[in-house]
Amino acid sequence: MTKIVLVDDHVLLRNGLVSLINSFPDYTVLFEANNGKQFVKQLDPENLPEIVILDITMPEMNGYETALWLTNHYPQIKILALTMLSDERSIIRMFKNGAKGFLLKDCRPQELKAALDGLMHKGVYLNRITCDSIIHNFQSTNSADDEEQKMVNELDEKEKEFLALYCTEKTHREIAEVMGVPLRVIDNFRDLLYQKLQVSSRVGLALIAMRNNIGDSVY
Repeated sequence: MTKIVLVDDHVLLRNGLVSLINSFPDYTVLFEANNGKQFVKQLDPENLPEIVILDITMPEMNGYETALWLTNHYPQIKILALTMLSDERSIIRMFKNGAKGFLLKDCRPQELKAALDGLMHKGVYLNRITCDSIIHNFQSTNSADDEEQKMVNELDEKEKEFLALYCTEKTHREIAEVMGVPLRVIDNFRDLLYQKLQVSSRVGLALIAMRNNIGDSVY
């Protein structure tokens, strides 16, 4: 069973989500928390969840802070933002802090299920609202600065090939098959590019690839 943790200060909504998620095949709620601070205290390193569903507006430790903490301490845990905030700034900030998916609280149950499946099988979930925000953010900053161009130019051909593939919907296993390398090498490529290009999410790498025409030059 894929273990889920819910972090949201709205108790009634959280209770409803627990029932809904537990009704999905192969998913179960490990525990709940009112805010990021309580979540950190409850988190057991010996029994980690695969996915954490985060609200953004919470007291004591909000979703932005909690996402960044998770990215720094447990990057293997996938973060799904579930919030009422639909503005572009909130969406982009959550992705920059490590979120792999973004949903509004008025979404349908089947979209939540699709998001969980997307995170588990593809590592990311992008719906219309997130894609629109990313495209708009890209269009408003559509040219790479000198420092970014320098970092990209220093990548070798294999790293550029991985970057182009990582910006598609292919899973890590599918990327490994295309590149003809073991699956563990893909994780190494990802971590290396996060460090070299100074980003912490798949979306961040996608923006850099688009600004520097990496996908066009490889595929």
